[in-house]
Amino acid sequence: MTQPVARPAARDILFVANEVNELGGVARWQAQMAGLFAARGHRVTVIGIAPPEVPMDLGADAPFEAVTLYDVRPPARWRPKSLLARANPGARRQESAREKGVRRATGRLSELFRAAGPGAVIIVTQVWAMEWVALADTAGHPVIGMSHESYEYSRQSSRFQRVERYYRDVDRLVLLTQEDADLWAGRGLNNVGSMPNPLPMMPEVPSPRTEKVVASVGRLSHQKGIDMLLDAWAEAAPRVPGWRLRITGAGELEGSLKRQCAELGLDDSVEWAGQTADVPGALRAASVFVQSSRGEGFPLALLEAMACGLPCVAFDCAPGVHEIIEDGVDGLLARPGNTSELARQLVRLMNDGEERDRMGELARRSVQRYTPESIARRWEDLFAFLER
Repeated sequence: MTQPVARPAARDILFVANEVNELGGVARWQAQMAGLFAARGHRVTVIGIAPPEVPMDLGADAPFEAVTLYDVRPPARWRPKSLLARANPGARRQESAREKGVRRATGRLSELFRAAGPGAVIIVTQVWAMEWVALADTAGHPVIGMSHESYEYSRQSSRFQRVERYYRDVDRLVLLTQEDADLWAGRGLNNVGSMPNPLPMMPEVPSPRTEKVVASVGRLSHQKGIDMLLDAWAEAAPRVPGWRLRITGAGELEGSLKRQCAELGLDDSVEWAGQTADVPGALRAASVFVQSSRGEGFPLALLEAMACGLPCVAFDCAPGVHEIIEDGVDGLLARPGNTSELARQLVRLMNDGEERDRMGELARRSVQRYTPESIARRWEDLFAFLER
């Protein structure tokens, strides 16, 4: 008789993030992992520093407690640039108020950490949030820090120095790929490891790949590179009459992107689908997926598209992208920012139905190596290791 697999003892797992439910990949990952841990019997709390600017609906029955430390987003630290500025009484009062707010927030954070039981684990999903965790009493619980972007993309921002400063002494710094972990180790961080994102979904029915539609799903932001996608589409569309580019998502650049689309003469072949709660439906209505990001970590959108049986074309902008896609096997890659190459790869798939089907079927199979159950087990193995 087969014995049931014993699950680890229940523990308190506390996520600390910039926000509980800011629209985007980090919050989606966080909500999925919190749900996975709760389903495995753990007690999960998600703590946000500030309220979201663009909230994501977590549903009425989220299986975790959610706490936000501030009612409004706290101001940045005041850094006077001269003696005259240092003497500014209004700025000094504002900085004093900010510091009081920090003390209140870290006090609340310390209370939550102290209330957690033995075996509790703190997972800091974003480095801005780590600035508060670093000031709090973690009550002896292990702290796992995370960066959800590639080393190279982080290096282009202020987050790079903050990762080096605030994550240097955590119990484990988790990156999304081993390639990124090795690069951070090269900076002298000796506490690094890697963990891929879990597959967000696995629909029973994949796309039939019969519609002449290329899908893009993601926020309309600078990072996602929809401006470059439109430039690529301007090259590709005339070579494949009848095909449409369907852009699903919303964001701060929507107006400027629509103006660019009109200026390129693409209004007849580009559809703006807006934000959707039915990502599988949007993907099943397409035959090819495209990602034009300037930077990524381990993109959930690629995992979702491949799970729906779509061959993907993407800029190879991060180790997570070429770990997910095997170029020429289950998708196609283009050099980062090379819109002409992205256009050629799109045309290749749009013009060849047999290759689309072959790559789409392989994509759906290969992406199953990231099953949620297997990733949850890897996390629990890490928790057990840090207890030793």
